[in-house]
Amino acid sequence: MNKLFTLILPVILTVALPVSGVSGNSTILPSAENAAHEDNYSAPMLAATDAAAQDETFTAPDDFENENLPWLDDEDEELDVYDPLETINRGTFWFNDKLYFYLLKPVARGYRWLMPDPLMLGIGNFFSNLASPVRIINAGLQGKFTDAGNELTRFAVNTTIGIGGFFDTAKDHFNLTKKEEDTGQTLGYYGIGPGPYLVLPFFGPSSFRDGVGLLADSRMDLTYYLWEDWDYWSAIILKTVNTVALDKDTYEGVKRDALDPYLFVRDAWTQYRQNKVEN
Repeated sequence: MNKLFTLILPVILTVALPVSGVSGNSTILPSAENAAHEDNYSAPMLAATDAAAQDETFTAPDDFENENLPWLDDEDEELDVYDPLETINRGTFWFNDKLYFYLLKPVARGYRWLMPDPLMLGIGNFFSNLASPVRIINAGLQGKFTDAGNELTRFAVNTTIGIGGFFDTAKDHFNLTKKEEDTGQTLGYYGIGPGPYLVLPFFGPSSFRDGVGLLADSRMDLTYYLWEDWDYWSAIILKTVNTVALDKDTYEGVKRDALDPYLFVRDAWTQYRQNKVEN
């Protein structure tokens, strides 16, 4: 098991790169034959946000729910974003943007060609299930004991009946939907402000508070304990590529439509996190 991702990842990359081709074109759009796939998903993007959506025509994992798309909010709310590191953040944003278009997205397209939709969804469910302790613990720390119990039940059901979390049986058969909670939200719940806006290499938009929360969350995620060293990082790469493969080019839409993608992503992400903390 520990060598699973070490064996699989090179195969995926070897097949995916020639199939997809590496291109710097920032308008990588789905072909007509793949449109049925891509219109059903939106996933976390390296240079945008770890947020996602689902379409009525295909049931995707909870990772991809509409509430996670901050730029779909039509409210014209004035945001006061503290961004004293804007020059550095813009440089990191540029780096993440190039990494996304030149490497991550092409590999994800080849991976999507290789992998059937149900298998990609199953992999997404599997990693989401491994992150259940993040949601359970943080819901409990915020006094949301009903949500914590919901997540604990989901974890038990999906790990057993859902075959290790590959199937979201708790949602599909028991109507137990995922309750997103993380350490950044918990810190905000106790009155700790976000601090300066921060763009992290590889991870994208964040803040000083949520950056600390991200580190704490990674230690609650069971992925950290199942694999070690390169096996762990292979698992993280697989999770990232799988997530982007389920994407419907949301970030491409941002790049195409926003006058300043950096400001758009910054404000959208800040509003999204603010709403998560308040709710």
